[in-house]
Amino acid sequence: MRRRSFVIEADEYDTAFFDKRAKFVHYRPRTAILNNLEYDHADIYPDVASIRRQFNQLLRTVPGAGRLIVNAQDAELAATLSEGCWTPRESFGLGGDWTAHIARDSAASRFVVHFQGREVAEVAWTLIGEHNVMNALAAIGAARHAGVPPERAAQALNAFRGVKRRMEVRGEVAGVTVYDDFAHHPTAIETTAQGPARAGGRGTHHRRARTALQYHEDGRAPRTTAPSLAAADKTWFLNSPDLGWDLAGAVSSMGDDASLAGSVDALVQGLPRKLARAIMCS
Repeated sequence: MRRRSFVIEADEYDTAFFDKRAKFVHYRPRTAILNNLEYDHADIYPDVASIRRQFNQLLRTVPGAGRLIVNAQDAELAATLSEGCWTPRESFGLGGDWTAHIARDSAASRFVVHFQGREVAEVAWTLIGEHNVMNALAAIGAARHAGVPPERAAQALNAFRGVKRRMEVRGEVAGVTVYDDFAHHPTAIETTAQGPARAGGRGTHHRRARTALQYHEDGRAPRTTAPSLAAADKTWFLNSPDLGWDLAGAVSSMGDDASLAGSVDALVQGLPRKLARAIMCS
C-alpha cells in the first residue's frame, strides 16, 4: 500500500476565537520543518516565551517514527528543543546535517547540497538569497524522510519558479529589476532586502538596492525598522496617516537613506525617474 503524503504550511497563529491554541498543534505531522521562532503575532502573544510554549506542544505531536528538520542557526529553536524532544531530528544550515556550498557571485541561486559532509545534490534555480537556500535545504531534508532521494528533490527545485509576492520579479525596465514581496516580520524584511543587494556577478553588495516599503500596524516595528533595512542603499516609506506609530522617529537613524511620503502618489513622485518608471511599468 502506497503512503499518501501532502505538504501544509503551518504557524503559531491561534486557531479560532474559541481556540487560542496554535493552528499547528492540530495537524499531527509525521515530518515537521522548524524554520524559525521569533516574536511575531503581537496581537496574540505577549512575548516570545508564550510562542515557545506553543512550539513545545507541536514537538509532542510528532511521532517517534517521525522526523524534525530544524534550522541549526536559530537560537530560539535550540532553546525549545532543549526543553524536551522525543523525535529524531536533522538540522540544516551552518553547522547542521544539511549544508550548502554556494557558488561565488551567484546571489545564492546556485549551490551544492551536502548531507553530513557528503555531496548529495546540486541546485540551480531562479530564486536568490541565502534565506531561499535555507528553505531548499529544509525541503530536501523533509523530502528525503518522505522517501524522495536528494538528487530528485533538487531536480524538482531546479524547475521551481517561486510563488506570488515572495521575491516575485514583476519586470525589468531601463535596467531596473522590480521585485514584489510580502515580508511580515523583521527577519523576513532583512533577508528580503539582502537578496537583490547581492545579486549579480561582482560579489557582495555591488548592486544598488532600492526599497519602497509599506508598513501596517505592528507593535515591534519601531525598534526593528532601521536594522532590518541595512542592506538597502535607499528606502522610501509610505507613512500612512493611520499607521498608529511614529515611523519618522523609527527611521531617523537612517538619515538620508530614508524618505517618507504620505500617499502612494507622493511616494512614486519622490522616486528617481528611472526607478519610478520601472515600478509603474512593472
